[in-house]
Amino acid sequence: MNMNTIEMCAGAGGQAFGLHEAGFTHSVLIEIDKFACKTLLHNNEKLELGWGEVFEGDLKEFASSRAGAMKGKITLVAGGVPCPPFSKAGKQLGSRDERDLFPTALEIVRKVKPRAVLLENVAGLMDAQFAEYRESIKKTLESMGYKSDWQLLNASEFGVPQLRPRFILVALEEAAFDYFKWPERNTVPTPTVGEVLYELMAARGWAGAADWRDKACTIAPTLVGGSKKHGGPDLGPARAKAAWHKLGINGHRLAAEHELPELDFRGAPLRNGSVREGFEHMPLLNVRMAALIQGFPKEWEFVGTKTHAYRQVGNAFPPPVAKAVGLSIAAALRNYDSANPENRAIVDNSGFGKMP
Repeated sequence: MNMNTIEMCAGAGGQAFGLHEAGFTHSVLIEIDKFACKTLLHNNEKLELGWGEVFEGDLKEFASSRAGAMKGKITLVAGGVPCPPFSKAGKQLGSRDERDLFPTALEIVRKVKPRAVLLENVAGLMDAQFAEYRESIKKTLESMGYKSDWQLLNASEFGVPQLRPRFILVALEEAAFDYFKWPERNTVPTPTVGEVLYELMAARGWAGAADWRDKACTIAPTLVGGSKKHGGPDLGPARAKAAWHKLGINGHRLAAEHELPELDFRGAPLRNGSVREGFEHMPLLNVRMAALIQGFPKEWEFVGTKTHAYRQVGNAFPPPVAKAVGLSIAAALRNYDSANPENRAIVDNSGFGKMP
């Protein structure tokens, strides 16, 4: 079965890598941020992923100049369009926000005619004020021959050590949609922040690392701080910082890669749960740690300064969630094709199914 994709608003490759793990091959990845593009190119070469072109530019430009030429060559169009139009941290202007790229994503779907579509966004899109907008997206997809559904998935339910709720749309060619099932949540416990970060925290011999690990025994709050409006990388507003402090993490800034706790670091949690001398003596996260909390593999590297790299991490879609959804999409298409051999022949010859 053809498993080629277009990855929209690819960022640092969180969703792209998850879909890669699910068996998809990226024909083109579209991203406007030059540092994120370099991250994609670097990891593609380093890890020998076999991905295609990285298109550095605006999604609207790709829709107008390139999408039509890819008709019949793509199985899945996927992406996480910008979230500020729907985020509770912003004004939630929705379609009135110039950053709303759902219409552009749908234009690409119309021109490319893939077998499946995957779009993800913040949980704020679930709010009642966007009900009409969500319905308009479903109706637009229906007019193109797709059936779709929205679902809220928490990253922590797929082994990622943070909550990170994301609202996800999956659409498949109408006849195949009945074979689609949302992925089942993990039955094994999600690792804690302490378990995930202990190796790095202890890398320079910090005597208190094991004590810190045992106290950091829950998942993290949702990573934030990816916005360009921030003056520098940090872990978010006061409520988020307070949650990090409970985990024994200084949430007021990020560390450089070399700023790991050393043997005599004074940040070990006390037995009563407090921390010596306040948050300023708690260990800091660096970009590598944040990436692990986001679900990236430890081999993944980010290009750019600390600020540019953390923005890439903070804006990412956790790879394990993307992998789970990708596997469900792939299974639906395979099962449909197995039940409809005549459709499989069309897919094998042209790369797409019976679309209008």
